[in-house]
Amino acid sequence: MLLFVPLKKCQILTILEHLCVWSIDTWERRKTVPIQLPAGKAPSGDTRVQFHSDQIRLLVSHETQIALYDASKMDRICQWVPQDVLPAPISYAAYSCNSQLVYTSFCDGNVGVFDADTLRLRCRISPSVYLSPAVINGSQAVYPVVVAAHPQEPNQFAIGLTDGYVKVIEPSESEGKWGMSPPPVDNGMMLNGRTGSSSTTSNHAPDQVQR
Repeated sequence: MLLFVPLKKCQILTILEHLCVWSIDTWERRKTVPIQLPAGKAPSGDTRVQFHSDQIRLLVSHETQIALYDASKMDRICQWVPQDVLPAPISYAAYSCNSQLVYTSFCDGNVGVFDADTLRLRCRISPSVYLSPAVINGSQAVYPVVVAAHPQEPNQFAIGLTDGYVKVIEPSESEGKWGMSPPPVDNGMMLNGRTGSSSTTSNHAPDQVQR
């Protein structure tokens, strides 16, 4: 798969398990960085990239991981891999409109809300929150395949499901936002994602609208 994302005078391009930086002026390849896959995982499926609002950090998502990169140096800042309460492959990930959160959907129907600076899990939204028991117990597996953040409300997002439905999800009025701000971590690095596994997770029951 090829995916271009603009950044001033260069483009970020993903080619299977590599990130490539190309000059827009000359179309010369400036740098190629391999995406480090977890042990035993094959380089299959789509890799997507999205810039942070600061146009410096880069969110990279693959079925095996979400990761943050410094786009100017193409150095990996931190990485989270499916684990614990969210073990299924990742289907999509996107920044909130203010780039403070990362909304990540999984192939088992769960949705994770992560802190965008550290990739610590703030909360988990189970499929029972937005799917009826009949759909959950049906013969066809239904899960989100795309996530779209609201352009102005950072705590609201929409998910597009495999059955064609779209759900708009936000926290309950009593909570107002997703989870609590995570405590600081030593040097901010989480290269294997394990330090984030101690984050509090919960099945929030946000208000949702089916469209």
